[in-house]
Amino acid sequence: LSACLCFIMTALGVTAGAHRLWSHRSYKAKLPLRIFLAAANSMAFQNDIYEWSRDHRVHHKYSETDADPHNARRGFFFSHIGWLFVRKHRDVIEKGRKLDFTDLLDDPVVRFQRKYYKSSVVLMCFVIPTCVPWYLWGESLWNAYFLASILRYTISLNVTWLVNSAAHMYGNRPYDKYINPRQNTFVTLGAMGEGFHNYHHTFPFDYSASELGLKFNPTTWFIDFMFWLGLVTDRKQAPKEMIQARKERTGDGS
Repeated sequence: LSACLCFIMTALGVTAGAHRLWSHRSYKAKLPLRIFLAAANSMAFQNDIYEWSRDHRVHHKYSETDADPHNARRGFFFSHIGWLFVRKHRDVIEKGRKLDFTDLLDDPVVRFQRKYYKSSVVLMCFVIPTCVPWYLWGESLWNAYFLASILRYTISLNVTWLVNSAAHMYGNRPYDKYINPRQNTFVTLGAMGEGFHNYHHTFPFDYSASELGLKFNPTTWFIDFMFWLGLVTDRKQAPKEMIQARKERTGDGS
């Protein structure tokens, strides 16, 4: 149970936080929610919000080129994990410098998390997931550490990486057949609704990252619930007419 709850929190720190809120500004979140998402992002341990969002914006701007940090045209292994083991291509650095990231550092939550990132990772990714089940219901430290911390962390990493690899290679392209990103059901199930990747790269500003009303998307449900609580405003959506017109113009007919 603890491992599952930590996985959900970890996923939201990436999907609702670093991705849809800070990378794409697809909705606005009030301070309490931003603090929660920053803490959840530290639990994810996938680089701090600023660095994650910076790389993701570069990925969208220069997708499937040498300036893409995890260019899927270099193969499954590279786009999944290999890009983390090598120096960034010079185009990633040079073209990334041309983008504006000042809005990220204008957020005090992002600045605070970046300043204390290492200590927040130790606390959120390892100490809390291990100690909470041990203290509250007597789980052994060994089980708590290897299940709620290590196994949960390993699974969450690979689920995120599958968005960069599998969702750029396998699946259909109903919105734009001229780009690599695909609709991938397997990735959608594991990544809390992030597998509708052809849609997302076609309409990156849409807070749902999928065509509403049709798909399994827990991250969207979370954002909608936060909206109901009054912690989210200004959810951006692609109009139905725009979606349909784009499908007819560039979709693969699926």
